[in-house]
Amino acid sequence: MRAPAFWRTRGLPARLLAPLGAIYGAVTARRMRREGVRAEAPVVCIGNFTAGGAGKTPTALALADALAAQGRRPAFLSRGYGGAIREPTRVDLNRHRADMTGDEPLLLARRAPTVVSPDRVEGARLAAALGDVVVMDDGLQNSSLAKDLRLAVVDGGFGVGNGLCLPAGPLRAPLETQLDAVDAVVVVGPGAPGAEVGRLAASRGLPVLQADIAPDSRTVAALRRGKVLAFAGIGRPEKMFETLRAAGVLVAEEMAFPDHHPFTRAEVASLLARARRKGLRPVTTTKDWVRVSGLLAPGEEHDIVALPVTLEFRDPAALGRLLAERLRRPALRPSA
Repeated sequence: MRAPAFWRTRGLPARLLAPLGAIYGAVTARRMRREGVRAEAPVVCIGNFTAGGAGKTPTALALADALAAQGRRPAFLSRGYGGAIREPTRVDLNRHRADMTGDEPLLLARRAPTVVSPDRVEGARLAAALGDVVVMDDGLQNSSLAKDLRLAVVDGGFGVGNGLCLPAGPLRAPLETQLDAVDAVVVVGPGAPGAEVGRLAASRGLPVLQADIAPDSRTVAALRRGKVLAFAGIGRPEKMFETLRAAGVLVAEEMAFPDHHPFTRAEVASLLARARRKGLRPVTTTKDWVRVSGLLAPGEEHDIVALPVTLEFRDPAALGRLLAERLRRPALRPSA
């Protein structure tokens, strides 16, 4: 879905939907308080307080790198949103497509073993057999699996929007309830909304880690040579457009699609034709690329540029200390 504009304010639509939001938030809060099943390996959950994108997948990838630097063997766990797989499955980049696994798992699998499973407990069992720490991409509000470290990722430019629960606002549960259910907050990028969430988290004694999204320098250098048509189907498409402009890329046209948008061949062909007519270079996110690439005709493979990004923690040492402190529990291996 695409986030409605009223999620940023408490105007009439938000006020009318607030009673429904209160009910939704209360139900989610009650579910979050349930005790989960302990996995055979420590579990790190990368989630967010709101619906939509905040930078969870780049955070998960950066966290995997930090774990590897400590000698750990991370394995990712994803529910595979938008994919057809219903049983715990290890992602195979030579066999699986986005319509089978969802888009994020295909990105995660480039870095470390990745398991897709709508059932988090069963998925964690398989992931624990592939590594010695399980990194969950999303699942903060899912209580079926106990977590050893819970990180909430906050978009600096959006924060928690109007502070109301779905459908009146973007929150999945009341912010106070969710702050009680996390061990640290990661604020990605600058912005007053995210800074305010960070201050609130710090006032409750939670560690607040600052991070930034950095686009690939070689890709940016190539894009600076001309004008681009930027398109994205992520939680906040404007974040990708802002990243390009901040890097000095001339964005002549923007096209925003809903998060996890299932592109069609007709849409891709129309987008390419539009770019050719206007002399623009199409560029999108790596997450969108895994959904679009299978729709390209022979000879079009290089017509769309995927913009790789990495998440960089401003204080990597603070992250390292947090991981070392919270993940002291060794992985348990089932008895033969």
